[in-house]
Amino acid sequence: MDKTCKIGVAGAGVFGGYHAGKCAAHPRVDFIGIFDPNEIARTAGAAKHGVKAYADFADMLDDIDAVIIAAPASYHGDMVLAALRAGKHVLVEKPVATDVDTAKACIDLAADKGVVLQVGHQERFVARAIGLDKITARPRKITTERMGPFNPRGQDVSVTLDLMTHDLDLVLMIMGEMPERVDGQVAVVCTNHPDTADAVLHWRDVTAHMRASRVAEAYSRKMTLEYASGTVNIDFNGKTLSHDTPFVLNVDFGADPSASDSLGAATDSFVRAILDGDAVVITGQDGLNAMRLALMIDANQEGTCHE
Repeated sequence: MDKTCKIGVAGAGVFGGYHAGKCAAHPRVDFIGIFDPNEIARTAGAAKHGVKAYADFADMLDDIDAVIIAAPASYHGDMVLAALRAGKHVLVEKPVATDVDTAKACIDLAADKGVVLQVGHQERFVARAIGLDKITARPRKITTERMGPFNPRGQDVSVTLDLMTHDLDLVLMIMGEMPERVDGQVAVVCTNHPDTADAVLHWRDVTAHMRASRVAEAYSRKMTLEYASGTVNIDFNGKTLSHDTPFVLNVDFGADPSASDSLGAATDSFVRAILDGDAVVITGQDGLNAMRLALMIDANQEGTCHE
């Protein structure tokens, strides 16, 4: 019989509920319980899956091997550090933290403890289903758009850390390096943090033009990659792709399990990294890189990305 891993979920909100469902369904997960400070939420989530409801995060850490952190973003860094100090493997929803020093501390502590630290940039599994990770050519220009109507969830951080971060991570995956310069412009519309963001990332021969909004009239999740040999157009919402390039890409990527259930793919990747020693698909450093760019955009900062 395959080894199993005792996992708990921190956060009984919408996304925590999604993660709980994936844990309950995974054959190699021994789903232990759910932590949330809200008694009604944790009790309901735990009852749904027949697991324990925890009022104290430390108590849950005592009973598990690994934790999935799906709490509000402003709590991520402290919760990740607490779990790592306890020697637990961690899958944390993006962002890994909300400041650079905390993110670095998480990465260093995971390395010191010899445990897995995976960040929830799930669009990477969609990109792999498409075949973007297999393209060796360098694009000339990248354009991204990630828009949606206002939703009370995620108000504790900027739209850049909440939505644009998905595209920042994908662009970094495609380019394989941090940009040389970042131009950013953000606007606060109806929360205490930026609700719209526009950015241009500059490499020596490539630019990425990026837009995000959580106060748009409709949902839009699109990416265009312009290469010397042609153009790739991706609609992440509609799960459609068109291109006139010579690259071998999966135009039916929506039927791939990694794309149709990227959260399930992330759970499985996390479990394999813990139990089988597989490479972590989205590392703490990946999370830090995307977060660093998001913070630079939020600060309307123009300058180098390197220390």
